[in-house]
Formats: sequence, C-alpha cells, structure tokens
Amino acid sequence: MRRSGWLSANRALPEPPKCVVRKGDTVVVIAGKDRGKSGKVLSVLRRARKVTVEKINVIKRHTKPNQQNRQGGILEREAPIHVSNVMIYCATCQKPVRVGSKTMADGARARVCKKCQQLIESPERT
Repeated sequence: MRRSGWLSANRALPEPPKCVVRKGDTVVVIAGKDRGKSGKVLSVLRRARKVTVEKINVIKRHTKPNQQNRQGGILEREAPIHVSNVMIYCATCQKPVRVGSKTMADGARARVCKKCQQLIESPERT
C-alpha cells in the first residue's frame, strides 16, 4: 500500500493495529450467523482487523478448473470474520473472556484472563 503524491511522499505508512487474537488461539464467535460456535484461528489479517477461524463463516466458491484444481466446481472454505465478533476462550473459566496484559518478572509481557487472572497460553510459534 504505497502512497503517491507530493503531500504524502515522505510520510511513513502507519503500522497495522495491534491485535489480541493470535494464530492458533481458540476463539468463540459472539456475533453473527455462527454465534456460539468455537474454533481455532487459522490466520490473522491485522491491517483489515479480521481473523479466519476453522469451520466458521464457511462460504461457497464457484471455481473453474485450473492447474491446482483440475475438477473445479463448488468449493467450501472459511471467510474472514471481524476481530470484534470473536472472543478468546479461557480454558480455566470454560467461557469466552476479555484479555488483559501483564508484565512478568523477566520483563516479558503475557496475556491474562480478565476474570480469573490466569495466563492464556500462547500457541507455539513455528
């Protein structure tokens, strides 16, 4: 997303907004047609403020046959959902919760559940 023109030529692009939800988190949908369902986050689109959750917001795509998909036809896949419509699932509370941050003794920041103050385990980075 490169800007052009004399007014914005030297201006730096804004950083994408921070997002509490990370890839691999378990989330619960709180609004929309899939309300109440839960699933694992497959991808996070920070600039668009959307997340893709497995088996949530499934859409049908009509595709022509090509090199990757020789059959073609109607394919089902997950579409992104806005991050405000999901909440992180706390394993200790057994319900969707708001998330806060806490500075640990070694200086690292960790995500914590606002209800029970337990750490929300981060998904393994690969």
